[in-house]
Parts: sequence; C-alpha cells; structure tokens
Amino acid sequence: MNEPAAKSSRTGVIVALIVAIAAAAGFFGQRHFAPPAPGLVPDPDAVASPAAAPATDSAPPPAATVLAAAPTRALPETLPDFELTDSNGVKRKLSYWAGRPLVVNYWATWCPPCVREIPLLRKLRADRAASKLEVVGIAVDFREDVLAFAKREHLDYPLLIGEEDGLAAVEAVGMTPAFPFTLFADSRHRIVALKVGELHQPELDLIVGTVAEVDAGTLELPAAQARITEGLKTLATDKATKSARSTSN
Repeated sequence: MNEPAAKSSRTGVIVALIVAIAAAAGFFGQRHFAPPAPGLVPDPDAVASPAAAPATDSAPPPAATVLAAAPTRALPETLPDFELTDSNGVKRKLSYWAGRPLVVNYWATWCPPCVREIPLLRKLRADRAASKLEVVGIAVDFREDVLAFAKREHLDYPLLIGEEDGLAAVEAVGMTPAFPFTLFADSRHRIVALKVGELHQPELDLIVGTVAEVDAGTLELPAAQARITEGLKTLATDKATKSARSTSN
C-alpha cells in the first residue's frame, strides 16, 4: 500500500473505531461539543473526537469541573480501577498507585492542546515528588504512535495505552472523547476535580494545592470541590477578560 493510501486507511480505522465504541455507548457519531451543564464554565481548549456527542440528562458531576463537553453521566466518586497496558507492555490498574494522589490525564498524540500541556505535567510531577503525587497519562491512541511520541519527547511519567479499551476507560469516568481532560484525585483516589481542555499553570496550582490540603486533613472534600469550582470560574473569567482587552487594543 502506498503512503497516502496507508494514511487514509489509518484515518479510517481511527474514525471507525471511535464511532463504533460511541454507537455501543449510545452516542451520536458526529464532531461537535455537547452543551455545558448548568452552572459550569465552558473551556474552548478541548479537541473532540468524531464520537463527541450531546450529553444525556444526567445530573452534573459532584467534582469541581470546567467543561467543554458535559459528562454523559455523573462522574464516579472514586477513580474506576480499569486496566490498560503500560508503555512496557505490562497490564496495570490505577490501584497500582494506591495511597498516592493522582493526576490522570486523558490525551492523544494527534491532539495539539494535549501535547502543549505535557511540559506542565512533567514539571508538576517533579515539583510534587516529595508528596508522592503521580501523573498517569491515559493515551487513547495507536500504541506504536504513543511509544514513538514518548521516546521522542522523553515523556517520563507512567503511560497506560489503549485503543478500544482506551475508549472504554473514557466511558468509565462518564466522559465523551473530547481531549484533553484531566481527573485530580486525593490519596484515597476520591475524585476532587475534573478539567476538560488544556491545563494551565494557575489551574494546576489551584487544584493540586487544594488536593494537598484534603490529604493533609485541613480541608474537607466538599469544601475543596467548592473552592476549586469557584477558583476555576474566576480564572476562566480573568482569562476571557484579558483576551477581550488584548483584542480591542
């Protein structure tokens, strides 16, 4: 097969794979964002796969959230213990990191905002090593592409990789495939916050700092979620205001 035909075939496989999984989950196989749930802040920095679709009428998730695409159902209270193959070919569950706060980042190599936020995630892991915080990347992509990318970019945090099973891991947290999105959990793996779209340093500082207070026992989970929700709204508003001022000048 020549190179253009191979690329066309490969693209067809990606679309067929995602649409097939979406159909099984009851989604519409079309490229657009779902409307945000009431009271949540839209974030434009997310890239929808061909399977991104309108949400159902389920209640908004309990965790603090900034959304570009609403969850298809409520988020679970704790991280689901799905199993995927890591970059070394070993099957791993999220419980492998039991007792450690986790930042679980869903991404793909073809997603520009996913790639842009990787340096922040690497820095976060290094800065928070003393607290045993771990960043786990959930790569929903072809394994060979992920491994080549990880080698080229010297990606040093754990990766769990899946195609169909990767999409099942998206569904396990009640989301549609709009990447990137990131779950933040405390050391008991209770989900404290969800961010859909590209992460930025002020958001990371707010969320991770608040999760650390939960783990230290100085802040209760509901209060932490409320603080993060309001903080993310304020950051989003400030960002929009600065953008508007920059455009008008």
